[in-house]
Amino acid sequence: MANLTTPTLLALTLLTAPGVARAAPDAARPAQSDVSVTIYTNDLALVEDRRQLDPGKGLVNVEFPDVSAAIQPETVTLTLPGATILEQNFDYDLLSPERLLDKTVGQTVTLMHTNPTTGIDSGEPARVLANNAGTLLEVGGRIEVLGNIGFSRLVFPGLPPGLRARPTLSVRLASDTAGVRPATLSYLTHGFSWKADYVALFEPEGSDGAGRIDVQGWITLNNTTGTAFADAHVLLVAGDVASSLGSSNPYRQPPRYAKIRPQLEVAGTETSGRERLGDFYVYPITGRTTLANAQQKQVSFLDVKSAPARKVYAYSNRWLSSASEPQSAQSVLRFSTGGKAGVGDALPAGMVRVYMRDARGQPQFIGEQSIDHTPKGSTLALPTGAAFDVKVQPTVVKRARLDLGEWQRSARYRITGEGKAPKVITVDSSVTHWQTTMQYRLTNASAAPVTVELTQSGLDNGWSDTRVPSETLRGEQRNLDERVWRVPVPAQGETVLTVTFDTAY
Repeated sequence: MANLTTPTLLALTLLTAPGVARAAPDAARPAQSDVSVTIYTNDLALVEDRRQLDPGKGLVNVEFPDVSAAIQPETVTLTLPGATILEQNFDYDLLSPERLLDKTVGQTVTLMHTNPTTGIDSGEPARVLANNAGTLLEVGGRIEVLGNIGFSRLVFPGLPPGLRARPTLSVRLASDTAGVRPATLSYLTHGFSWKADYVALFEPEGSDGAGRIDVQGWITLNNTTGTAFADAHVLLVAGDVASSLGSSNPYRQPPRYAKIRPQLEVAGTETSGRERLGDFYVYPITGRTTLANAQQKQVSFLDVKSAPARKVYAYSNRWLSSASEPQSAQSVLRFSTGGKAGVGDALPAGMVRVYMRDARGQPQFIGEQSIDHTPKGSTLALPTGAAFDVKVQPTVVKRARLDLGEWQRSARYRITGEGKAPKVITVDSSVTHWQTTMQYRLTNASAAPVTVELTQSGLDNGWSDTRVPSETLRGEQRNLDERVWRVPVPAQGETVLTVTFDTAY
């Protein structure tokens, strides 16, 4: 009977039989009717599902199909007037050909054959022996592999208990009275996520890097809960909500370029006009929308034209770091989220993708960076890539130990003995300083002059005793750890900056 060369046709058929598992006769199955979904940024969502329900009176079972397959059952609450919840169960063993075969191991089914010439079906009893990487059947005293039986299908007498076509929450409750009344089911679930994505078009307006920027913001929703939510009210919460159920924000990524990080240079102090929920901003989706399972949906939430922006070059050098060859400076886009001279809104965490027009006027991608949640009125500096023509080569020219003749007390202790006066011992040690001369050679092969924001970091290192006795260009101490110089570099030329540091290490 086996036909190894003929493709196998496998169909799973269920026949109605007394053994088919059904819900208890008193079970009510209210359908989805009015759903609200609040989605957070850490793989967490709050679902509020309102349904009309007549549970009857007495001890009854109520089944809620079409709940999220990623529901967190411990967070479920059910509000139903005139009823008390006694027990709840979440059934997530979903019906599939594989699970149906698993549940039928050891039982007898009907193996159907179709004659390829006549098209006539015939059947014989078969016992399912195993369903592990293939289905083994005992048929007429022989062992068959289902995949080796040509033009065959299995017919099952019924649906085994415990399998559900959809994720179902079943509740056992005591109802005081019969009659239709509203029931509100709420729960937290994984499987929903949203993120912000930004498309920024930078238009330079001068040789000093000044220009304008157009920014469009998109919200991208994903539903992987295994369930569709039709005509739902959807709210998106921007912020990191503390929860043991959620996962960390995927958009807090390590920077793409190690030398210059995306910086929130100035934290904003302006209040956005967005709706708020406690300390978080809320982005409601206008009207109702259907969140289909395994679907990605995009909604626009920001569209700004001609906000001021500036392209600058930046390089950050670690303490005592020399480069054997010139290193590329980073091209950095700086702009504000303020209302008067910026994009005018708070920005949820997400990815900013930057474009510029080429000589033909076609927008071209020049780089991307992730940002954290950014208040309105902030200043952002986003590295977009390594500059081709602008290079920096740092060199440690000289490093010498300085003897300043300074001393400091490093220890003090007391010696006592029987019948002797206490003796106090102090220990002084000389203060050691180091003088380091750094040279930074900056070159520019482009046809226009540029300014490079050069940062030397590592000046604090816990000692916070750093002095700059000489520098060929006046710098600015940004903080204890960093000093910054804005170095002009002529077109097709170079600038050499020399700085001397006195440090305690």
